[in-house]
Amino acid sequence: MKTRKKILVTHFDYIRLKQMVSEYSKENKTDANLDDLLGEIERAQKVDSNQIPPNVVTMNSKIEIKNLDEIDFQEFQLVFPEDANTEGNQISILAPIATACLGYKVGDVIDWKVPRGVFQFQITGIKYQPEANGDYHL
Repeated sequence: MKTRKKILVTHFDYIRLKQMVSEYSKENKTDANLDDLLGEIERAQKVDSNQIPPNVVTMNSKIEIKNLDEIDFQEFQLVFPEDANTEGNQISILAPIATACLGYKVGDVIDWKVPRGVFQFQITGIKYQPEANGDYHL
């Protein structure tokens, strides 16, 4: 499935993500990645927003990743499903790649199972992290 390193999630993100999962479950919205997301946030160490290191991927972070099988870098922002916009590179947290990045830090290499096999990539940068910028409400 995925590399199992220690990951960090803010209490604020944890509460909002748990609520989203609960609402999706009540509405019987099925999403194969919902269970993966729930598993990740449950195993994560929860920390206060003002205590999360600036090199950790949080909700609404703009990050850069590199597929280790290619030379290309990809940049996107992790957002809640209702804010997703592929043209704006805003990827839903329910997308496998976004779930894979949450809680990891710059430099981490992650293996994530996708429909075409196992995707191995590295988080190469965080262009924007709300908490590092004092934006605790995002």
